[in-house]
This record gives sequence, C-alpha cells and structure tokens, in this order.
Amino acid sequence: MSATTTPVFTATGQNLSIGGIIHSEWIKLRSIRSTWWIYAAIVAITVGVGAQMSSSTSFAWFDGEVAQTGQQYAGVNVINLSTDINVLIVGVLGVLVISGEYSSGMIRSTLTAVPRRVPALLAKALVFAVVTFLIGAMAVAVTIPISIPLLAGNGIDIRLDDPHYWRAMIGSVGYLVMVGLIAFAIGACLRSIASGIATALGFVFVVPLGLGLVAGGAASQVWLQNLVALLPFNLGRALTSHPGYAEFVAPGSPLNRADGLWVLEPWQGALGLVVWVVVLFSVAIVTLKRRDA
Repeated sequence: MSATTTPVFTATGQNLSIGGIIHSEWIKLRSIRSTWWIYAAIVAITVGVGAQMSSSTSFAWFDGEVAQTGQQYAGVNVINLSTDINVLIVGVLGVLVISGEYSSGMIRSTLTAVPRRVPALLAKALVFAVVTFLIGAMAVAVTIPISIPLLAGNGIDIRLDDPHYWRAMIGSVGYLVMVGLIAFAIGACLRSIASGIATALGFVFVVPLGLGLVAGGAASQVWLQNLVALLPFNLGRALTSHPGYAEFVAPGSPLNRADGLWVLEPWQGALGLVVWVVVLFSVAIVTLKRRDA
C-alpha cells in the first residue's frame, strides 16, 4: 500500500514554485476590498464618460462634410478621454498594491516565504498587470457598443473595419497597464503610500502638463516640447492616437507643426512606455535587494 505525500512549503520558500507565488499574490490582490472598488470606478468612468461624450460630440459647427478619418478619430476620442482620468486612478492603485504591504508589515511575511525577493516583486506586478488589463479591456468592450449608436445619432458614422480604431482601443488599455506598472515600481522604490502616490502622479501627469505649458508653442522651445514627448503622459497619447486627428481638429485644413517637432508613432509610444517600466523596475529590484524589509 502506497501513500501520496503532499509537499509542504517551508518558511524558507525553497519549494515554492513561481506558480505558487503568483497564486498567493492573486489571493492577496482579490482579498482587498478597495481594489475592486477602484476597478469598479475605472469601469464606471470609462462607460460614463464614453456615453456622455458620444452623446454630445458632433460636427454641427462645421459647414461641410468631414472626412471618414476625422469621424474615426471622434470615435476614438470619446472613449479615450476617460483614460486621462483612469491613469490617475490606476496610478494610485499601483502604488497601494506594493506600498500597502510595507505599511502593514505584510511584506516581511512575503519575503520570508520568497527569500529571493525578485520573484515575489515580479509575481505581484504580473498579477496586477493582468487584472488591470482585463478590467480595462472589459470597460472598453462595454463602452464601444454604447458609443457607436450615440455617435451615429449625431451624424458620425464609425466604421469597425478600421484597424487604427482597434489599435487605439487596445492602446488605451495598454497605456493604463503601463502607467499602473510605472506607479507600482515607484511605490516599490519609495515604500511609502503618500510619497509614492505623490511622486507617481506628479511624474505621470503633473510634470508633463507643467513642462508643456512652459514650452508653449514657440519654435524656440521645440527641444523642450520634444523632451516632454518622451514622458509617460505624452507617450500614452502617441500610443492611443489615430491618424484622423487633423481632420477632427480642423476638418479640411492642414495641421501646421513647428519645424523639428517630434511626432511619435504609436509603436514609438509603446516602446517608450516599456523603457520607462524596465528602467523603474530595475531601480526597484536594486532597492529591494539592498534594503531590509
């Protein structure tokens, strides 16, 4: 007669697989009630802002026919306007997910179970990123069928065979995830909820807008405008952009830009956000290894 032996996970964490670490982080994330309230707010804002903007957006002010690309941008814009609000919310959540463990002291238990530390950090980030992506994708998927008929009632016909439209929709979800990871990495470096949130929101939102106002539209400040374009906020704008922007802002008229001004492609926006995530996570990993819990 043989017996099946169930492996016991010791406090040293030597037998804990990466799957086990991810599962434990998923349990921790889903057990925090505030997490789901925040995700519910993201869904509500996406749907609410998308519906409101779709019902109020039209080209009634323009005397003529708007090109299809301009109408497509309108369809993207009414949904992506909520992204600027949601990045603030997901930024706060990203900091809370990691800094909250330091504030409560739970991080000591986590690092006791996973003494190598880095797998624990990456597993936590992975779970957070996947859940954020799924929630963001669900919010956009619910908003699109609400938005299209409302826009049609205002004379804006959205074609769903436009690959740029879908790329912008997916890009808005990806932008949300990237900002969440940037905030997560900042929270892991600072280990404080208050300073983490202030730094993350300042870096993602306040600094780009402030520098953008300073740069203005003067040709002499093109270098500063190009610098601002490399910050997460504007990289996200590039990722979620649609080529019909000019026809939406000024139908039938060319959009003049200063000489030497960078106009980033969506893939460049995505690449820039990935670089920021990698750099900040590298700093967070070094910090995690060198400091006590």
